[in-house]
Amino acid sequence: MTQDNVKRVLLVAAENDALQGAKVGGMADVIRDLPPALAQCGVIADVAMPNYGFLAAHYSAKHYANIKVNFSGTSHSVKVFCMPRPSTKNDLSASMSMSHVMMSPEQLQSNPPMVYLFDHPLFNHNGQVYCNGADDRPFADDASKFALFSLCVATCLVDNILPKYHVLHLHDWHAAMVAMLKTCVDEFDRLNDMVCVYTIHNLALQGIRPFNGDESSFSAWFPQYATRLKPISKISLFDPRYANCINPMRMGIVLSDKVHLVSPTYAQEVLLPSDHAKGFFGGEGLEDDLAEKAKQHNLVGIINGCMYDNHPGEINSDCDYAALLTKAQNAVLAWQTKVPQVSAIDTIALCRLSQLSVANALRAQTLKAPFLLTSVGRLTSQKVLILLQPFIDRHGHQQPITVLSALLNTLKQRQPDGVLLLLGSGDKHIAQQLQAVAAKHDNLVFMHGYDESLSDMLYQGGDLFLMPSSFEPCGISQMLAMRAGQPCLVHAVGGLKDTIIDNVSGWSFTGESLSLQGTELVERFNQVLALYNTPAWQRVTQCASQQRFTWAAVAKQYIEKLYQ
Repeated sequence: MTQDNVKRVLLVAAENDALQGAKVGGMADVIRDLPPALAQCGVIADVAMPNYGFLAAHYSAKHYANIKVNFSGTSHSVKVFCMPRPSTKNDLSASMSMSHVMMSPEQLQSNPPMVYLFDHPLFNHNGQVYCNGADDRPFADDASKFALFSLCVATCLVDNILPKYHVLHLHDWHAAMVAMLKTCVDEFDRLNDMVCVYTIHNLALQGIRPFNGDESSFSAWFPQYATRLKPISKISLFDPRYANCINPMRMGIVLSDKVHLVSPTYAQEVLLPSDHAKGFFGGEGLEDDLAEKAKQHNLVGIINGCMYDNHPGEINSDCDYAALLTKAQNAVLAWQTKVPQVSAIDTIALCRLSQLSVANALRAQTLKAPFLLTSVGRLTSQKVLILLQPFIDRHGHQQPITVLSALLNTLKQRQPDGVLLLLGSGDKHIAQQLQAVAAKHDNLVFMHGYDESLSDMLYQGGDLFLMPSSFEPCGISQMLAMRAGQPCLVHAVGGLKDTIIDNVSGWSFTGESLSLQGTELVERFNQVLALYNTPAWQRVTQCASQQRFTWAAVAKQYIEKLYQ
């Protein structure tokens, strides 16, 4: 297929930050930014996603179709809503321009990028994209939800309810069963006329479930298909480590024409087996399938893009620092409206923010604002494993503190008034560990939640952004920080290695084991702080602010390397 005749692509995904309330991670940024970038290249990209019980009503999306599917042994009715992609997620008028008359797929074919929302009670979890499943049944609720969603998308495509597409682009394990249906089930053979692309945003989450023996299992979802799958299912459905378990991530890898990793370095890392004890996260059990795809020249690493319009780098000021502290306090207070009682984590954060505000008010107007170290990200092992390890000093002696405490001690020594503002929500156990550190160090403010405007202020107001991920398929936080003129200190893995050049556009550390990674991080942090306010610091800061990873360039690579 040539670039000239690529006309329309269907992006199938769980998240989409073009819509309010549909973002959890970096996938949402991709699904938000990719369609307009592709449109500039003459390719129209529609999005199919669950409604989650609220999106269609919020945007007054039009009821487009009703479909019937056989799922879990019974017939289910699913509503399909559609709307033009809004120019911004606050634009509630986009669907008003559509005719009240239900449009046919042929009429939709000539329309601008559309969003299709699939509505069913199984998709609704109190306005949340994902469920917090039980530890003994991982992914159970979400896997059932996305199995039904995949069946709905495949049905709409094979029955010509959706427009005709040249490319079917599936994102992460949530959409991977569309690839399974089209390849392993006779009824969906016609879908193989499309090029199928599979993007891996996070290989660590694979959606593994039993083949049978559970209400959330393949045989329970698809009893009509379970006993008559094509032979290829034997090498594509099952997890290579667990004999009676299916692996949606593996389905996407094996059964798609092209597999896309979201950075070139990460595309190489996943070809090697993981060694968590040594702090290396690679193929996570699927390295053989990925290596086979690479051998076929069908595995591609393309870095994600970032939006740069109207986002100039900003210079820190005392006024910005005071406004940032106020915003942080208001954000933590706002979170209290959603909980029955104030948590110890929030109490500590509010006390620290109050202390900082008082100290800032007493500071002489001629003095510069304190050094501000910032970090924004989900509370997952991926993001904080290195920080919460016991600290091994440069002489090889284990200290009775964590790497994070060692960092904070170094910050206190180099910048006595400096502070780390850490914003993130996620794993409760990790939050408790960070709470314990925050209670001991007056230069750490841990805010357990997420507020978009607060995160923007952290990107714009910080002096140094910290991102010590154990692995990072692409990463967007480092791009957002650099865009705002804030240099970064990162672990040189995946997309972080591809976007930051050590001592040029930021700083990085490495380490051949988990303990050495912690040691190297603290040592590198000490070296970087020694450069503060020097010409070398200014050169790196200036270079960081000039880096550009545009979606326009990324879209051209998609068309050339994935959509052919």
